[in-house]
Amino acid sequence: MQKRFVTIWFRYLKTDWYCRRHPGLLHLPFVLTEQDHGRMIITAVNPHAYQLGIVVGMVLADARAIVPSLKYFDDVPGLSPKLLRSIAEWYICFSPIVGIDLPDGIIIDATGCTHLLKGDRPYLDSIVSRLKQMGYNVNAAMADTIGKAWALAHFGDQRSIINCDTELTAFLFLPVAGLRLEDESIKRLDKLGLRKIRDILSMPRSVLRRRFGNHLLMRLDQALGQQEEVIHPVQPGEPYSERLPCLEPITTATGIEIALKKLLELLCSRLQQEGKGIRKLIFKGYRVDGNIQAIDIGTNCASSNVHHLFKLFEIKISSIEPALGIEVFTLEAPKVQKIHSTQEKCWNETSGLENPELIKLLDRVSNKLGANNIHRFLPVEHHWPERSVKIADSFNEKMTTQWSTDKQRPIYLLQNPELIWVTAPIPDYPPMLFRYQNKLHKVQKADGPERIEKEWWIEEGQHRDYYAVEDEEGKRYWLFRSGHYSEKSYQWFIHGFFA
Repeated sequence: MQKRFVTIWFRYLKTDWYCRRHPGLLHLPFVLTEQDHGRMIITAVNPHAYQLGIVVGMVLADARAIVPSLKYFDDVPGLSPKLLRSIAEWYICFSPIVGIDLPDGIIIDATGCTHLLKGDRPYLDSIVSRLKQMGYNVNAAMADTIGKAWALAHFGDQRSIINCDTELTAFLFLPVAGLRLEDESIKRLDKLGLRKIRDILSMPRSVLRRRFGNHLLMRLDQALGQQEEVIHPVQPGEPYSERLPCLEPITTATGIEIALKKLLELLCSRLQQEGKGIRKLIFKGYRVDGNIQAIDIGTNCASSNVHHLFKLFEIKISSIEPALGIEVFTLEAPKVQKIHSTQEKCWNETSGLENPELIKLLDRVSNKLGANNIHRFLPVEHHWPERSVKIADSFNEKMTTQWSTDKQRPIYLLQNPELIWVTAPIPDYPPMLFRYQNKLHKVQKADGPERIEKEWWIEEGQHRDYYAVEDEEGKRYWLFRSGHYSEKSYQWFIHGFFA
């Protein structure tokens, strides 16, 4: 398969973005500036200012002497990378591999993608037309290497395409600046009369290396396809994902459901062949206006059941706003697990956590109420109560130790003990009164103390003396004193509540 790359050059990236926010500036010359050693330096110009002779790097006072009516605004630090990243993330709908080319470009690996829009020319035209609708002035080019596409976008026609080696002439007659060289190298080449790329090809490589170093040869080899150039995508592709482009933009909930079912069938079929199931799924819709709509689900156990997964998505589909239409759908599985087959017993109904119906129910509840509202806890070998339990990664995780049932423990345990005010006789008597959340509790019954030492191999600190107490209302609490009465630093805490 022939490689195809697209480079997009935003000639007026920041000023075009400024016009989108302030439409009144669309037909007026203006610039963006920043302060440098007491002077205001122009960092970006719009097309109207450029046509009047204003360029980047010019002092603002000199520019206003040329155009007295020139408007200027403060530049926003770090604006270009943010703009390019947001645009690149949306252009994932054209290809899963999209990277940023600072300071004002985007690179797209279109290999195997152009047929979705019936060829190279419709593919490139669609990319450019979408950006122009968004208000950006761009040049774009397509070629079999990133170097050729970059040179054509910056120094060729507005929408250039190199289809085969016979059209290599268009690239060779471009300026040497099209090789993405440093300014110093370009100036030295110009002094030597090497102004076109074809002039460099006639020079011995040993001479070029001696005069200009390896950078020039590397850029030349990358452009000619003799050395690989890697794109760093803004969103690394998930190993388990599917894409569905649409012939016409989808605007109805029914159309979204059909697209989701088709993607689920494709992805689940692939995972079933590998013996894996889904733990997390992200469904995205790329709208024609550049907006990305996304919903996600999670499962407690790995699943490749299309019907079950669709039911989890179904309650969230209404949150997708298609607006003018969605043209590309993607389904990504960032978390998958192996599915362990178990022997089913037709004469004995499966119960407990192994019951598939229970797992499906918990999946529906957790996706409706939120994944953080349902947990499974496992015991851990620690003395301190708040360290003696952990949240299980999945329902399939096995216990490494058994629950301790020989000591009384509260039903609800605070993650962090809360400080309370206590009245208690000494030494080592249970509390008589304690104040919690501005309410005074009179202790009627108490049991304790139970001493729990701090784990010295983890950290040093005071021991705890725990008491189970009951107040006048019959409510039971788990309190502890940290340290000895003889120590001035001792304090009382509430740690849990009994049923």
